[in-house]
Amino acid sequence: MRDPTENDPIAHPLIVPLGDRALLVRFAATLSVAANAAATSFAKKLAQSPPDGVTEIVPSLVSVQINYDPAKISPDRLAAELSLIAWSKLNADGYSGQTWRLPSRFGGEYGPDLEAVAHASDLDVDAFIDAHNATELRVLATGFAPGFVYCGFHGPPLQIPRRSTVRNQVPPGSILFAVGQTAVAATEIPTGWHVIGQTDFRNFDPASSPPTRFRAGDRLIFERTT
Repeated sequence: MRDPTENDPIAHPLIVPLGDRALLVRFAATLSVAANAAATSFAKKLAQSPPDGVTEIVPSLVSVQINYDPAKISPDRLAAELSLIAWSKLNADGYSGQTWRLPSRFGGEYGPDLEAVAHASDLDVDAFIDAHNATELRVLATGFAPGFVYCGFHGPPLQIPRRSTVRNQVPPGSILFAVGQTAVAATEIPTGWHVIGQTDFRNFDPASSPPTRFRAGDRLIFERTT
């Protein structure tokens, strides 16, 4: 399995149309620290001074979707303006953000997959939890479901595939683990990730503006509680 903590070089990003009201700026075809940092940095720079006609900026793991109003800006003009940012220096500065500490319960009813995950990592349960919590993780992106965040990266040996079967539902606050990443669910969802624990923190409140609290580039520290 490829180690996503490796810093792959970033070539010129690719700008492609998504229908008639969006462009996608893609920094890599595979996930890595460098690609995610570039996408995060690009989204932050663009948000500071978006071109006229941009209606929404949606960062993902290695790309950023830019929605726009074609009555206010043409796709060619927008692509040209985006390229000026995309080809500028983008680096780990995009990872600057708030630090969050998440009290978390691991194993048992809260993390039914913990023992299997620890065994697959050649660690006992306590050693796995210590190794997992020793790493200050970055919020890579929000997606899949409201408030759901992808966090990374874990180096070896904390890299195992997703489950071979999907759980129909896991509760809000579930701490999920796979492919060198930890994810946190904010709503009840199905998942193919391993469920290793749970936190009371909820990253989604539809009554708030914005409805989520974590941002790409924020740091998460998981703290074991009983």
